[in-house]
Amino acid sequence: MPKFLIKGKYSVDAMKGLQKEKATSRQKAVEAACAAIGGELDALYFARGDDDLFLIVDLPSHIQAASLCVTFGASGVGSTSTVPLLTVAEMDQALGGTINYRPPGG
Repeated sequence: MPKFLIKGKYSVDAMKGLQKEKATSRQKAVEAACAAIGGELDALYFARGDDDLFLIVDLPSHIQAASLCVTFGASGVGSTSTVPLLTVAEMDQALGGTINYRPPGG
């Protein structure tokens, strides 16, 4: 199953809700949301900086990843960005092919 790194930024109201409900409740909510679309939460980390949380999730496809992020964003609690993750074997496959490409000016 494909893995995705989802970075999230909470709104002020969401941060207040997190403070009230605690991080464990968010983990349970994310686990349930992933399970509902056929996936699984691999890891959830909170951070302070440009992003407030990082999820590593296993999801059936990029469509479910988009669905999860749209649901989060539509709730008004913040925003996300998603990075598809490749295993070493998948990267080796990507490196194994030859693509005929001419760069600009080349």
